[in-house]
Amino acid sequence: MLEMLQEQSGDPNLLSPLTLAFIGDGVYELLVRQYIVGKGNCPVKKLHEKTVDYVRCETQSRVLSQKLFPVLTEEEKAVCLRGRNAHVGHVPKNASVADYHGATALEALFGWLYLCGRQNRIGELFSLIVEEETL
Repeated sequence: MLEMLQEQSGDPNLLSPLTLAFIGDGVYELLVRQYIVGKGNCPVKKLHEKTVDYVRCETQSRVLSQKLFPVLTEEEKAVCLRGRNAHVGHVPKNASVADYHGATALEALFGWLYLCGRQNRIGELFSLIVEEETL
C-alpha cells in the first residue's frame, strides 16, 4: 500500500510544498507515535501528551533549525525553504507565524523524503531529533 502511494504521486518535486507537508505531517506523527510507544506502555492520555510535545509546531520548528538544517543536503534544504515560504491559509492562534512556517518546512521535508522513497534518510533525521530528548 505504501509503495502504491509513492508510485501514484509522480515526481515529488512537482507537488506543492503544502501537499508535501500534508503527507509529511502523517509520516512524522506516525514516527513519533512509534517512538513513544516503543519507550514503554503507559496510559493513552500520557501517550497523547508525549506525542503532542513532539508534533507541536514550536518543537518542529526548533528541531529543524537546531538539529536538522545543519546536516541537510542542498536538495533537502531547498525543499525546506519551499515549505517555509509556502502561503498557508491561517496560523493557529497558539502558534507564532515563524514557528508555523518552520513546522511546515519540516513536514514538507518528511513528505518529500517519503514520496522519494528515502525511508532510510527519514530514519536518520528522526534519530537526530530524538537522540537527546531535549524537548
